[in-house]
Amino acid sequence: MSREKLERHQVWLYLIAILIGLATGGAAPGLAAAFEPLLWPGLALLLYATFTQAGLVELPASFKDGAFLSAALLGNFIVLPILVSGVLALVPDEPAIRLGLLLVLLVPCTDWFITFTHLAGGDLRRAIMITPVLLVAQMLLLPLYLWLFMGKEFMALVSTGRMAIVFAGVLILPLWLAWLTERWAKRHAGRAELVARIGRLPVPLLALVLFFIAASQVEAVRNSMPVMGDILMACAAFLAGATVCGLVIGRAFRLPTPQARTLVFTLTTRNSFVVLPLALALPATLGTASVVIVFQSLIELFGMLALLWLVPRKLLPLA
Repeated sequence: MSREKLERHQVWLYLIAILIGLATGGAAPGLAAAFEPLLWPGLALLLYATFTQAGLVELPASFKDGAFLSAALLGNFIVLPILVSGVLALVPDEPAIRLGLLLVLLVPCTDWFITFTHLAGGDLRRAIMITPVLLVAQMLLLPLYLWLFMGKEFMALVSTGRMAIVFAGVLILPLWLAWLTERWAKRHAGRAELVARIGRLPVPLLALVLFFIAASQVEAVRNSMPVMGDILMACAAFLAGATVCGLVIGRAFRLPTPQARTLVFTLTTRNSFVVLPLALALPATLGTASVVIVFQSLIELFGMLALLWLVPRKLLPLA
């Protein structure tokens, strides 16, 4: 199956993977211990495949378009954290739920955001251009934001050795290998085809990872059921608020319609699978955080189906 077809049908692939995983974990609880170790190499491969598509070697060139870059950075790293602080008021004051929402809502997407931008008639070149900037910025700023929102609770979490190992092994190592791969591919025209082939892997790899998570976290899902309604409300409120923010900022910066569409999609999509390793490395008492992240990603994907119709036809039609 081509990359385009995989990306068009990814919502349903992920949903099927989660349902099969929950059914498998529920029918054979003893398999949970076997599935959990498979998560880590799966996540590392997923992030490597995704990062190779981020254009990391083009990072310096990404700073040439000042207006669009400023709008995207302002929206993602100043306006949206303020929105997130309001969204947190919609969920119970439980550390696992709040941490899960913070992890996922504070980091802009660097993968399917490009696909949705393209499908909605946005500026694909600028979507690709902004991706490495967003990736590097979120890696640097996420710890700061978590500290600002959680204070001493966050410091206690990052002091655990497992978090440091996961950050280095599952996030930084794939990022470094992806950068090396991009540099290697850039030196020879024929090597770019290999990077393009790697671009087909994120969707099936994410479906596999979601299966492993669902199969190994059945108990955490059951424990989360009473608050799923609150999480749904919070994620839906964020999605609506981020859409409005994108429209307002796009107008304030007087962005052309294709660029404004791109801005809306970079504000409404979040980097759920990048922060999943951090959530899965948390103590068992905070296991709900990973469930929150997966649930948010599903809400977001269904929200994207709505925005793919709304943005080009109603919210930002071409003049």
